[in-house]
Amino acid sequence: MLLKKKKKKLCYVLILIFKTLIHSTKPEGFFSTVVVLAASLSSFVMKYKERDLNKRLSLPADIRIPDGYLEKLQLSSPPFDQPLSRRSRRASLVSVCLQLQCACALPLLLCGGTYATVFKGRSKLTDNLVALKEIRLEHEEGAPCTAIREVSLLKDLKHANIVTLHDIVHTDKSLTLVFEYLDKDLKQYMDDCGNIMSMHNVKIFLFQILRGLAYCHKRKVLHRDLKPQNLLINDRGELKLADFGLARAKSVPTKTYSNEVVTLWYRPPDVLLGSSEYSTQIDMWGVGCIFYEMAAGRPLFPGSTVEDELHLIFRLLGTPTEENWPGISSIDEFKSYNFPKYKPQPLINHAPRLDGEGIELLLSFLKYESKKRISAEEAMKHSYFRQLGMRVHVLPENVSIFTLKEVQLQRDPGYRSSSYPESGNGKINRRQSMLF
Repeated sequence: MLLKKKKKKLCYVLILIFKTLIHSTKPEGFFSTVVVLAASLSSFVMKYKERDLNKRLSLPADIRIPDGYLEKLQLSSPPFDQPLSRRSRRASLVSVCLQLQCACALPLLLCGGTYATVFKGRSKLTDNLVALKEIRLEHEEGAPCTAIREVSLLKDLKHANIVTLHDIVHTDKSLTLVFEYLDKDLKQYMDDCGNIMSMHNVKIFLFQILRGLAYCHKRKVLHRDLKPQNLLINDRGELKLADFGLARAKSVPTKTYSNEVVTLWYRPPDVLLGSSEYSTQIDMWGVGCIFYEMAAGRPLFPGSTVEDELHLIFRLLGTPTEENWPGISSIDEFKSYNFPKYKPQPLINHAPRLDGEGIELLLSFLKYESKKRISAEEAMKHSYFRQLGMRVHVLPENVSIFTLKEVQLQRDPGYRSSSYPESGNGKINRRQSMLF
């Protein structure tokens, strides 16, 4: 019986220690808590090891516990009287993430909104920058469904082209998501280029978008809110999908979902016309719009209303018919708008910087009939990406394409900063991104 009690206590203390150690920073008050927990294990003559800590899923793959860190946890400490209450643990962990202790600099506010406030902080454990997304909780409603979706999906998505969720801290008043920090989003990158990107860089960014999406779609996850503001870029040029607040897992067979998803400019026509039955193809239309925007330097369909958005789409691609969109004539919303009979225009006239292969790929994204749109996995194999070589297709999921010598960014013609030299390894751009 005594042995069972000791084992039970040991398991309890181990859980507390491992939960504590996965957090990115450790202020002074919190550090003593860890020491107390570690000291309580001495009676069992057991020590936790670095390889155990490095297995934590909340730590990104490239992070290792700093030298000498574990030794600090073995220092002498006051006697451990009783386990910490849940409230005490939560209060301590919030201080860790938001760095509110006097020993640390206050976090830098990046942006704020009705849903969340985003801070920039620095991890005391790894010395890496982090983005702290603090979501205010309403007592009557609890955590927003967007936050629940984002957490539930991101904790299982581990990929080089998807933003890493390091940790989650939940208190009575807020839910804080600790993300890796990236310097800017794609919209800011294009602005800094004067909307004139190198076509080589367009190709590299598009491939990374597709690589991240292919990983999501393989796991039946739809992003549903692709736009340049939700694609984050670091100083190396690594692009990562972010803001999974509208994403959701798609079960099989197809279910009915809300049609109020995807920012208007990147929303496919079937969703604009009220369709709520869709699959991974909903994301592919948005990829095509972003591809065009990078190549042409302007949005493809900047509509102000649903009707205006549809009008812009039909004026460029032609008014849909039963031949290219079976069943369109029976959709009440389509009939009610009574659009003129537009003929399709050559896309090369609107995106002259794209070559023939680029135009072909762009058109494969912009199919009216959703099931005919190219998938992310198929698009990665398109001849448009031949220049990147074959090795980009066999990299492990958590490895960046920039580990390959043949993959490097070029200087953009209109770039107004030295942050991205041709090697892709320049200084960090200090302009802050409104990340989420």
